[in-house]
Amino acid sequence: MKDVIAERIAESIPGSRVEVAVDGNRAVITVISDHFTGMSRVQKHQAVYGCIESFIADGSLHAVSIKALTPTE
Repeated sequence: MKDVIAERIAESIPGSRVEVAVDGNRAVITVISDHFTGMSRVQKHQAVYGCIESFIADGSLHAVSIKALTPTE
């Protein structure tokens, strides 16, 4: 599951570095990308949630913690 999540995010946010840890139906996701430059924290999280919303909708993921950063953060 963690590899599938990481691939989905990497495909949707080009040039990103993605780290995913999954424990049951909980995930901790860190994404670092220039794509986030100029975005608010909420916009960054929305971009990542958009990549994984199908996993949340089907119940594969229940709780998600996201760190979305630019390379300089």
